[in-house]
Amino acid sequence: MAAVQVAAQNKVPVKIVGIGATSCAHFTTEIASDPDAEKNYLAWMQGYMSGIMVGRPVGVDDGIDLTPHTFPLGAQAEFMRAFCAKQPKSDFADGVERLYVMLKRLNGT
Repeated sequence: MAAVQVAAQNKVPVKIVGIGATSCAHFTTEIASDPDAEKNYLAWMQGYMSGIMVGRPVGVDDGIDLTPHTFPLGAQAEFMRAFCAKQPKSDFADGVERLYVMLKRLNGT
């Protein structure tokens, strides 16, 4: 679903790749069997959100703090675990996009 949303915004078909291009069900199963795996997902998450921000036109989403002190990485990890637990058929990237929107709101944009 995330790839479709990005494609609709960019008017160009895209394919999201990497560890985060998996289902929430897979994410939940993997981190349950290997807690260290979550670090890889969180690194992908940060890179994906950085890519979203860099891809925006100048003046849009400028200065968003992806790790604000009010919502640090640990809280973001919990957000992703909760999102994926509630929506196992969603893509992990869908949760990251939802998190990005929340971080925008925290930054007042």
